[in-house]
Amino acid sequence: MPESADEVYARIQETVGPDGRLPMPLQSQWNIFPWEVVDGEIVPKVIPPPGTEAVRKGDDDAHPFAEDAEVDADRLVWEDEHWTLSHPGRPTGLPVVLTLTPKVRVDSGVLSDDLASEMGRIMNRLVRIIENLPHIGRVHVHRWGDSTSHLQVWFFARTEGLTNVLGPLATEWNLMIPPGSEKVWREDLHTIALKLANWGGDARA
Repeated sequence: MPESADEVYARIQETVGPDGRLPMPLQSQWNIFPWEVVDGEIVPKVIPPPGTEAVRKGDDDAHPFAEDAEVDADRLVWEDEHWTLSHPGRPTGLPVVLTLTPKVRVDSGVLSDDLASEMGRIMNRLVRIIENLPHIGRVHVHRWGDSTSHLQVWFFARTEGLTNVLGPLATEWNLMIPPGSEKVWREDLHTIALKLANWGGDARA
């Protein structure tokens, strides 16, 4: 069962103290991070002039997919003939973070109608399963496609009652909140995998 907001908050206090601040997320070191401190104030960075789009992995022969681009078996949660559901490899600040990926290397916009239909059904079932776990407030579904042309759909489940960990910034809190128990996390992955397998495919977690 995912932890309650009180349990997560107690872990945060244990890590940084009652008035402590969590460390900045890794995104703050990325050149695309939109904020910087100037004269003691947080302000937006100056947007540079337009440039050339980076070529994504898989877009051409000069930028191929890595040989290890397939999902590692130890990160699999569930799979069927066409799709894999995986976890990031360890617990994170949010109770559940999962990635749905087609086994064929295609991006959104070029999925066949059959694959797109399958994806919609899996996404709907997965959100319903996760949001019915105890202490889950909402599941946010994201797709970013700037680094690879292999579709990845992300699911971020936030803890009910942590009233600042909301919306798109929940993904940043995910990297700052100290991770919870691996035992609890793996039990939740197992529950999700079994419930999703009720519609087909195989539970792997």
